[in-house]
Amino acid sequence: MTLAHRFSAPLLALARLLLAQHSHTSDREFNLKLTNLLLLCILPGIPGAGKTILTSILVEELTSRFHDNENIGIAYLYCNFRRREEQNKNNLLASLLKQLARHQPILPEVVKDLYNRHDAQRTRPSFDEISRSLQSTIAMYSRVFIVIDALDECNVSDGSRTTFLSELFSLQTKCTVNLFATSRFGTEFSAIFSNSLSLEIRASEHDVRRFLDGHILALPGFVRRSLDLQEEVKGEIVKAVDGMFLLAKLHLDSLSGKKSLKALRTALKNLPSGSDAYDSAYKDAMVRIEGQIADEEELAKQVLSWITCAKRPLTTTELQHALAIETGESKLDQDNLPDIEDLVTVCAGLVTVDEQSNIIRLVHYTTQEYFRRSQGQWFPGAEANITESCIAYLSFEMFLQGSCQTDEEFEERVQSNQLFAYAAQNWGHHGCMAVTSDHDLGVTVADFLKKEANVSASSQGLFAVKRWSGDSRYSQRTPKNITGVHLAAYFGIKSVVQLLLDNAFEADSQDTDGQTPLSWAAENGHETVVKLLLKTDKVEADSKDNNGQTPLSWAASRGHEAVVKLLLQTGEVEADSKDNNGQTPLSWAAEKGHEAVVKLLLQTDKVEADPKDNKTDKVEADSKDNNGRTSLSWAAENGHEAVVKLLLQTGEVEVDSKDNKYGQTPLSWAAENGHEAVVKLLLQTDKVEADSKDNNGRTSLSFAAENGHETVVKLLLETDKVEADSKDNNSQTPLSFAAENGHEAVVKLLLLNNSDCAIESDDGWAVMELAAFNTHNSVEQLLVTCGIPEPEDLYGLQSMFLGN
Repeated sequence: MTLAHRFSAPLLALARLLLAQHSHTSDREFNLKLTNLLLLCILPGIPGAGKTILTSILVEELTSRFHDNENIGIAYLYCNFRRREEQNKNNLLASLLKQLARHQPILPEVVKDLYNRHDAQRTRPSFDEISRSLQSTIAMYSRVFIVIDALDECNVSDGSRTTFLSELFSLQTKCTVNLFATSRFGTEFSAIFSNSLSLEIRASEHDVRRFLDGHILALPGFVRRSLDLQEEVKGEIVKAVDGMFLLAKLHLDSLSGKKSLKALRTALKNLPSGSDAYDSAYKDAMVRIEGQIADEEELAKQVLSWITCAKRPLTTTELQHALAIETGESKLDQDNLPDIEDLVTVCAGLVTVDEQSNIIRLVHYTTQEYFRRSQGQWFPGAEANITESCIAYLSFEMFLQGSCQTDEEFEERVQSNQLFAYAAQNWGHHGCMAVTSDHDLGVTVADFLKKEANVSASSQGLFAVKRWSGDSRYSQRTPKNITGVHLAAYFGIKSVVQLLLDNAFEADSQDTDGQTPLSWAAENGHETVVKLLLKTDKVEADSKDNNGQTPLSWAASRGHEAVVKLLLQTGEVEADSKDNNGQTPLSWAAEKGHEAVVKLLLQTDKVEADPKDNKTDKVEADSKDNNGRTSLSWAAENGHEAVVKLLLQTGEVEVDSKDNKYGQTPLSWAAENGHEAVVKLLLQTDKVEADSKDNNGRTSLSFAAENGHETVVKLLLETDKVEADSKDNNSQTPLSFAAENGHEAVVKLLLLNNSDCAIESDDGWAVMELAAFNTHNSVEQLLVTCGIPEPEDLYGLQSMFLGN
């Protein structure tokens, strides 16, 4: 049975159109409806109305209908509030690229090239690199459907959601992409999707009744034996839930333990509804949990506390290991592992297991929000208990040998000890929240960190998985010689850092990467630990690691304004220090778009520094790194408009400076990546050569055209200072790049500017041949309409290159 068949009728008009039986609808008609309806669609809805279920129905329908059609691409994302840190713009876009590339018969060359380019250097591709690869991959399909559930749960802290959405809209404009998204009400998406089809999701009374019909057997026997009572139950629940499936389930669960007709009717009369309905339902569930026998109540609260406080979703095996830990024991007793079914049963319907991912989670994000608010009431001390459990796990005898010496040994350790990765990566995050108010726990943590084997094993688990996840070679790339002070500083546990320093631990020791505890604390923004270490007068505030980065450099690159200010005020740091790549703290902050830090660094002459050893001179706003890149160049490439504005206002930057490696200017970088606002800012200075050529003869217009940035192309053409038909070193023009990549709107703009379609590249390819060979039919047709003759032997060319 498909998901669509679980409902008597779809949730709303959209679902009826997409998911009803199509016995009287031809595939062609259905596909046309999909194309028109899903061109750009947002479905807002109240919590628990069935948005995720509807998304799943749509994904299932699309994949079922088009699974054997190689010309139709389907990609989907299910966003989760528990994974917000992972759900940044790069990872979301990369997921779409992975799905669409995998559906191709042969992995696209553009994806292979992207992988090979970064695999050799152990680096990750930038957002713009992923974007270009995604555009090229999408161009291989005649149509692409992108489906996103819970768009409101994406990461917003670094602007990821806004940038990701802009990229989706850009893809929808440039390529044959249909977008479908769901979101809660009350978000900014109403304005963003104002010109899109928007349909509210709310469960109909009929659908709720069908849902209750399927779960009526969960009620007591006296209800099951009476059709009239069943109708009464369904009627009262339907009235209370107001279109929320989740609330219907919670209400039904609350009735399952009623032993008499009076108790049942009293409960029906008091079913919560309205804005506080969920809180009331969850509180009622907790009362039922507390009414269980002592062992079941304790188990339920342990399960709920772990799931609520966990820093990421836990697998069932991870949770089993967590609950089986016995403090003081030397190993995990497999006989102490609880049964998964029991874990779910004792939690009164508040916990569910995702069968595909094997993740055990709370039934809804509203459940998580409720327990976040009421954590102190239901499971006080949870963070401390979890910290102690993680430390106990990491202290098992199997870890006494310290870090593993080979990749294979480390892989075996991770696989054999299912909670190891989680415990190593997160014990300190839990501890940081708990130790502040629990001195005894602080002592326990300090004792754990005094043992070299504990620190060695847990730090390998922390940094290996964090830095090179999924790479079999990662374990040998982690820093060694890490001390307990390093780890306490990394997690920001001030009281434990103090305890270790009081026990004669060195405050300024370096790991094998050359980083000190101060460096780790600065990189992670732990202001109180930075202040503590600086007060010891035993640390070198400006020490350089193996990459030449200082604590100030790390703090600036991560945007930690308060830490940057602390370090500058010491008077002991070189504000303009260059690392091994020639980048300064200002350069790092500009590249990452940390406006407040850029402003602070540009005002270093106003910082009140300690006069005893003052190195805090004013920074050079236009300093160049080893590749000739300036702060302005980095900020322009990454589209950081506010930072670009700050740098321009100094009057101390060369607006049109070229880097050494590629010969690109800030304008060229901004144009290549489609940053319209930055391009506009740079052009307004009247200090840039709009048609400047890089080392390969490429202009800003050439880059913008290649990547389909229509608004940037328009801006550059409107200057009347660019040559629309400028040839690069391979004789390719902006028009040939746009045609080759299927950017119809850009091709139109260039044709309106009388671009020459007859120019051939050095490889002998004409504009029409590039468009036709890459199967960009719309561009090819546009060129034909403009009177450009079709290539005579295109099939022969394709056969020669593709081997057909």
